[in-house]
Amino acid sequence: MPRAEYPGLVARSYRPTGFRHALNWAIRPLAKRGLAGRHVYVLAVRGRKTGRRYETPVTLIEDGDRWLVAPYGEVNWVRNARAAGEVELTRARRTQTFRIAEALAEQAAPVLKRYLKAVAVVRPFFDVTPDSSIEEFTREAPRHPVFRLTPRAPQ
Repeated sequence: MPRAEYPGLVARSYRPTGFRHALNWAIRPLAKRGLAGRHVYVLAVRGRKTGRRYETPVTLIEDGDRWLVAPYGEVNWVRNARAAGEVELTRARRTQTFRIAEALAEQAAPVLKRYLKAVAVVRPFFDVTPDSSIEEFTREAPRHPVFRLTPRAPQ
């Protein structure tokens, strides 16, 4: 059901808290070793202004293609990834570099629907529910960037 059918429920804005930083800090080494879940990776990207390497745990949607979802919207890693045009993903002690291509809303909608079903913790940040229609997810898509990942050829 769309959130609109539940008066008073509005998607929350993401604000990194001390708890979230601690949780990411705890999950990061587990994900790097492949112990945080089958689709959980550590995303690394260079800061667009500082050049510093930043890491954050992410959950991918893998359906033949690999999709990187920004459930909290246009956060720093999204802006950094767009600027770099690529990201590194590490899982089970294996690191791979991927080129990114941002999906259009129509392409992102089914990915977002699968993501919302798979990752319950992010649901408060969406104005749709896992049972919402694809049309509703298409309207929601501009708030949650989705990137298709393509392995970068070895140099």
